[in-house]
Amino acid sequence: MALEARAELHTMDDVLASAWERVSAKLNAHYGDAVFRSWLKPLRFSGSADGRIMLSVPTRFMREWITSNYMEDVRSLWWQEQESEGYAIEIIVTQSNADVPVAVETKAAEAASSIASLHWPTGDTAESDIQMGAALDPRCTFENFVVGKPNELAHAAARRVAESAHVVAGCNPLFLYGGVGLGKTHLMHAIAWHIRRNNPGRRVLYLSAEKFMYQFIKALRFKEALAFKEYFRSVDVLMIDDVQFISGKDSTQEEFFHTFNALVDQNKQLIISGDRSPSDLEGIEERVRSRLGWGLVADIHATTYELRLGILQSKIDQMPGVDIPQKVVEFLAHKITSNVRELEGGLNRVVAHATLVGRAITLETTHEVLRDLLRANDRRVSIEDIQKQVAAHYNIKVSDMHSARRSRAVARPRQVAMYLSKKFTSRSLPEIGRKFGGKDHTTVMHAVKRIDELMAADGDFAKDVELLSKIVQGS
Repeated sequence: MALEARAELHTMDDVLASAWERVSAKLNAHYGDAVFRSWLKPLRFSGSADGRIMLSVPTRFMREWITSNYMEDVRSLWWQEQESEGYAIEIIVTQSNADVPVAVETKAAEAASSIASLHWPTGDTAESDIQMGAALDPRCTFENFVVGKPNELAHAAARRVAESAHVVAGCNPLFLYGGVGLGKTHLMHAIAWHIRRNNPGRRVLYLSAEKFMYQFIKALRFKEALAFKEYFRSVDVLMIDDVQFISGKDSTQEEFFHTFNALVDQNKQLIISGDRSPSDLEGIEERVRSRLGWGLVADIHATTYELRLGILQSKIDQMPGVDIPQKVVEFLAHKITSNVRELEGGLNRVVAHATLVGRAITLETTHEVLRDLLRANDRRVSIEDIQKQVAAHYNIKVSDMHSARRSRAVARPRQVAMYLSKKFTSRSLPEIGRKFGGKDHTTVMHAVKRIDELMAADGDFAKDVELLSKIVQGS
């Protein structure tokens, strides 16, 4: 009788296993290959007992994620199968559940384990995080960061997060944003260096959004999605630089979204940078932008003359034996206004030239050496320049650019000026809005989108804007 009972149970399990194969195929068709491979394919039929069928997964995290996000559809499709009628579903974790025999551990778990050991760091050590992340510049520390009014909030927030042994309330995530070469990456590196040196027990992973995307694509290609998820969810501090690079990358955004939520739920720190505020990021899903704006958003404004002067002086202090006249320093701070990288690059070129040819540094040699760089900076226009040119072109007053008037004769030129300001300056949308009488950044976004639409639909209008573009660039 016992043999008959076991045979009957074996037959029923075979029937249930076949039913699950059909359900699995329907889940694949319903959710698509990407979601199915990442989350649902590892589900395996492991047996039945007491009116329940058991589906196994290799990790506790996968069980929780499937239960929270896909369980309703799993149950619905399961109950549609005639053979499964009356059976409840239970998801078990094979690798950590002592009640499950080793014999029923899933092939998916074994495959994930072998893949992780082949392609991913196996230890949760600082060395593995350095291996997976991007290299840190040893020059980019808090000690070498020059603080001024444009960056004081971002610097203060970065220091507070770096110096805290735990997640800082209201600063998770910490989102740093600003134009190119204003110090975002410097602050990111400074945070990572400070934590690694002063709190080595915390695991810090720093990488660019581009590298995050590359690692994710590689994980999908080599069927390492599970190892990827577990690795990125195991760090204490995750730092993603230039998040705007995942714009339009839907699958990467999906994975970033889940990684973000998992780390926040575990009370882990996230630090993210971008070239604009979360609400202004184009090509990023609304739910992702919403998450990015959860914590503290700190912007880094364009440098002032005083800040540029301080940066140059700090750089010169690190060049013993180099004699640079104060007039040359002031000239560089006045002329190279685009970003800190070009400013430091200009100084390096002047010093290198003087060292190589054996000539003293003067205003004349500085002009000669930096002719191309100075010309490029002279060509850069301001929002005020654009407003003047557009107002003159459409025969309206410059004051109309700041007014609240909505007549088409004024509103359309104002939109064109906003469009050109976005195109030809490095100012953020909120900064542009402030230059147009305190308009909201969404007004600027609408203006840019509207001008793009009109240029696509009206050839004469497009030529008019192109003419204005040339006038502005030559002003």
